[in-house]
Amino acid sequence: MVGIVLVSHSAGLAAETAELARSIAGRLTPVFPAGGTAEGGLGTSVDVVEKALRGADQGDGVIVIPDLGGSVLTARLLAEAGRVVLADVPFVEGAVAAAVASGAGAPLAAVLAAAEEARTFRKF
Repeated sequence: MVGIVLVSHSAGLAAETAELARSIAGRLTPVFPAGGTAEGGLGTSVDVVEKALRGADQGDGVIVIPDLGGSVLTARLLAEAGRVVLADVPFVEGAVAAAVASGAGAPLAAVLAAAEEARTFRKF
């Protein structure tokens, strides 16, 4: 399965979004939170993101979904063409869409496309 890493300035936001995505897509879907600093503060950490990437990587690639600002810069540092792909998508909607596609066994490109499609979801 394609792994998904959620990079946020807030550990709580990343963890709860990962929980929501796994609840919808299936508990075995590799969605890993990477929020906050290594010391538990607000911010982002390359070390925290790298640990999440190792956990999420099952050999089929990883989609990284950052929330904003510094998390995007941190995620860009770890991107690897064809293996670790950054998704420019809404944080929650993109995470859920990517998780559902991954849980269904879609390949990396299709999981990324599902996450990107979340940008067009309308609420009413």
